[in-house]
Amino acid sequence: MRTVTINSAGMTMQDVIDVARHNARVEISEQALAGMAATREHIEKLASGETPVYGISTGFGALANRHIAIEDRVQLQKSLVRSHAAGMGEPVEREVVRALMLLRLKTLCSGRTGARPLVAQTMAAILNAGITPYVHEYGSLGCSGDLAPLAHCAMVLMGEGRAFGPDGSEQPVPELLAEAGITAVELREKEGLALINGTDGMLGMAILAIADLNHLVDYADKIAAMSVEGLMGTDQVFRPELHEPLRPHPGQAKSAANMFAALKDSEIVASHKIGDNKVQDAYSLRCAPQVTGGLRDTIDYATVVATRELAAAVDNPIVLENGEVTSNGNFHGAPVAYILDFLAIPATDLGSMSERRTDRMLDQNRSSGLPPFLAADAGVDSGLMIAQYTQAGLVSENKRLAAPASVDSIPSSAMQEDHVSMGWHAARKLRKVVDNLRMILAVELTAAARAIELRAPNKPSPVSAELISRLRKVVPGMGTDRFLAPELAAAAELLRS
Repeated sequence: MRTVTINSAGMTMQDVIDVARHNARVEISEQALAGMAATREHIEKLASGETPVYGISTGFGALANRHIAIEDRVQLQKSLVRSHAAGMGEPVEREVVRALMLLRLKTLCSGRTGARPLVAQTMAAILNAGITPYVHEYGSLGCSGDLAPLAHCAMVLMGEGRAFGPDGSEQPVPELLAEAGITAVELREKEGLALINGTDGMLGMAILAIADLNHLVDYADKIAAMSVEGLMGTDQVFRPELHEPLRPHPGQAKSAANMFAALKDSEIVASHKIGDNKVQDAYSLRCAPQVTGGLRDTIDYATVVATRELAAAVDNPIVLENGEVTSNGNFHGAPVAYILDFLAIPATDLGSMSERRTDRMLDQNRSSGLPPFLAADAGVDSGLMIAQYTQAGLVSENKRLAAPASVDSIPSSAMQEDHVSMGWHAARKLRKVVDNLRMILAVELTAAARAIELRAPNKPSPVSAELISRLRKVVPGMGTDRFLAPELAAAAELLRS
């Protein structure tokens, strides 16, 4: 099992994915622990003094002007976490919780938050034990950090709240910690705030979505190429001289190259190069690289922003190198919220174009000789008619989800927090868009495979043949109508693998 070492330099996006999805172990470098201990000394000095310092000896948010007596400052941190663990709704996915915990741990280990090494070590132990806090769907406005989601994680560090064990079943938190040999932490000055004041949930979901979309765009190019074959289209519009030299968008050039390579040595494409009366293919075939490439370029930009955020130490107040503890606004999730919204738009459009190719394959008037709905005995059989309905429903939902969340703001905390990013909500809807896109592409893959097989004896390209071979291991070929839902689910799972 891979081990991810956290030091003051931060981590990579692959580190986050490995811990969130593949249960990689986490360890903290001695350098990071020493840095945390040094910073903590500054906090201890301020904690024992009478000078008001936000997060140490004052209230929070609109209550920041309330000075807290020394004897109440430990209780202040406990009360903060308990009151902020106010989420509602269903639990979010395990991988999301693990990602946000890891990212908060990364910031603790930066030495900028003032938390004790013990807090970071306990969080790492919880991750390594496979304990997953129960984090609710709703509770973050994406400003002052993902407050409620992170507070639910902090509760588990305190030995409270709700959590799931390594087997996925919910168990009492004290029992889970005891079974793993973990001692709950009594939070001290500044630590409650340090545990909840970050963009970790939205960033974690951005990283996971970027990984998923990078995977899907490669499949999308291959599947679009299969549709070109199935619809007796041409490969000539994907030639490299028509892309980078004329319109130098890197993503477009990459997708065009992928499609051109995927159609190489296709007997189907070669069979109608002479005598075809079509002057041009439909946009959904001819312009596929422009749309998929646009998503590729958006992913590249989103990766730049996510990488920058990974290098950040997001907390308020923050401890500077000279020991100064000062307020800031770095917890505002706007930069991450924007890329989450950006990604949803081209991902939705890619799904929309995929559905148009599927519909064309099912329509006998536009499919260049394919049977209606790719049915074995049209009329007796309905073929993939309703699979396209499902695909269209997914496209329609994505169009609604593509509306940006980051343009909205609902003031909170008695107008102290009067502009928020809604980045958490942008992330939640992006996850749904990505899942829907995978299912949309699965329907196109199922249809394109049937269409290609109906072009026999002409053979598809080696790339298409290989993907169809993989599909046929889980989804049978054309025949009389049968229970279709499991086959579509299997095709979607193939695109996840």
